[in-house]
Order: sequence, then C-alpha cells, then structure tokens
Amino acid sequence: MSKNILCIGEALIDFVCSDIGYDNLEGEVYFKKAGGAPANVSACIGRLGGKAKFLGAVGNDVFGDYLVDTLRKFNVDVSSIQRTDISTSLAFVTLMKNAEREFVFNRGADAEFELTLQNSQTPLLNNICHFGSATAFLEGKLQDSYFSFAEQCIEDKGVVCFDPNYRIDLWSARLDTFRLKCERFFKLAHIVKVSEEELELLTGEKDLVLGCKVIHDYGVKTIFVTLGAKGCFLSTPGMAQIIPAFKVNAIDTTGAGDAFVGGALFKISSMQNVHSMEYSKLVEVVRFAQKVSAYVCEKVGAMTALPTELEVDKRTLNSLL
Repeated sequence: MSKNILCIGEALIDFVCSDIGYDNLEGEVYFKKAGGAPANVSACIGRLGGKAKFLGAVGNDVFGDYLVDTLRKFNVDVSSIQRTDISTSLAFVTLMKNAEREFVFNRGADAEFELTLQNSQTPLLNNICHFGSATAFLEGKLQDSYFSFAEQCIEDKGVVCFDPNYRIDLWSARLDTFRLKCERFFKLAHIVKVSEEELELLTGEKDLVLGCKVIHDYGVKTIFVTLGAKGCFLSTPGMAQIIPAFKVNAIDTTGAGDAFVGGALFKISSMQNVHSMEYSKLVEVVRFAQKVSAYVCEKVGAMTALPTELEVDKRTLNSLL
C-alpha cells in the first residue's frame, strides 16, 4: 500500500512572461499558471496516482479559487487549505533563452498558514512529509508551522523530505540566515533534494562528494543533487554516482525540480521500508523522476504537462551519456 505524502508551504499564481529572453523590467505580456513549489509537488504526485495532500493558505479571491480548483483536478486532498482575506501570493516569472527563469515575488496569503489542531493530529507514522517551500523560511505564521510540522513528523516516525528551493530574489541579502535554517532541516530530514548550485551554496563545497558528505553528516540518508542537463548525482552514505539525464527539448524549466521530487516521492511511497532503501531501487527512482521532469520541461508552466504513471512508463527517452 502506498504511503500518504503531505506537502506543506506555498501555493501561488505564476504569472509567466510570454516575451522570452526579456527580464521582468522589459517583459509586457504575462499569463497565469498555478504554482508554488510544494503545490507543484502535490499536483505531480496526484497526477501520477499517488496519495497527495497539500497544506497551505490562499486568499479569499479568484486566484485562491483557481489554485484550490486546480489542485483538486490533480486529485490532491485540499481539505487542509486555509483561506484568508489577505490576497493570494503571486510570482512573476520571465524565461531566458536557455529556458532558465527569473522570479519576482509578491507575497501574500501563503505566510498566514497555521498548523491547526486538526492538521496536527494527522497520522504520520510511515507517511512522507515534504518540505520544499521557497517562502517558508520568511517571517510569518507559515515559518512556525513549517518547523512544528517537521518536528511532529519526526516524533510520529514519519519520513521527512526537504528541498531548500533557494530563490536569490528572497535570500541574497540574508544568506547566513537561510543556511542556518536549512541546517536545522538537514538534522530532521531523511531525504534531501538540492540543485548543484544549492549544494555549493549550503556546504561551501564545489565537489559533489564532499558537499554531500557535509549533508550526510547531519544524518541524511538519501541525497538527490539535480545537475540540469547533466543528470542527477545520487548519494547515500555508502554509494554515489551521476545518473545521466534524458535528451529533452526544454522550453520552460519552471517546476522541473518539483516534478523530479514528485516523481521520486511517488515511487518511494510504494516501498515497504523507506528507511533502508537499496541503492539499485533508488537508481530506479531517479530514472522515473527524470522522465517526469522531462515532461514538465517541454511545456510552459509547472503543472501544464504533468504525466500519469502510465504515460511515464510507456515513454522511451534517450540518455545523455
């Protein structure tokens, strides 16, 4: 039986600039897409057929309605979404010619999420809790709920997955604070997903093996280091290797990392003993997650091209060797 996966953090509207190659100062035409890193992860899991629940806050406005309706369409449990009179959070996204992104955040309702008595009594034994919010370390009620929920997950013998989701627009002036909060989460996490840039930023090590050792020393068992077009560095305390990426015609990388996490957690949720996963099984997890991420890169918007499990299994892609 697959485990429940609970994702906590922000759901927001991505306003994506259609003027490719221009920054937010020069871009003029934007279109709306559902977004927010943990919301993206929950939608991915729900679309694949997993048991996903999203915990977060949106506004009592049309954008909040749109986000709730969108997550529900992806089979996500939205019963713990809180509504507030503060406007739904927004992010303005511009796409560079290399498919990478620039973000400008207009933070709103997501900061208001509070861990209620009902949420705090959710059974977490053997279930997975994903923490991958770009805004959760900022000031607000969400930050307190974020840490409290992680500590509860550990106490209840759940599995903690952590993705720092560093955004330069939010943290460039407070890097030391960001590092300290990530270190606190590393001490709680069983699974960590970081980008190559985040690994160096948080550990001070350019070498993948040395950087992962820093994180393993906090007690983390499994680390996924996404390397973009180069693939993924899969590290455990006993083994490590780069698993090559698939060849993809990338149009928009928004949500690619979230799709990777969603695909990985979907596969992991069906494993009997998450705390002692065989390395060969983790390689299979990575290959599946890479396929899911490839789908997302081929269309604009983090949730636009999310596949079903059958679509992923049927698709054949060539690796970049």
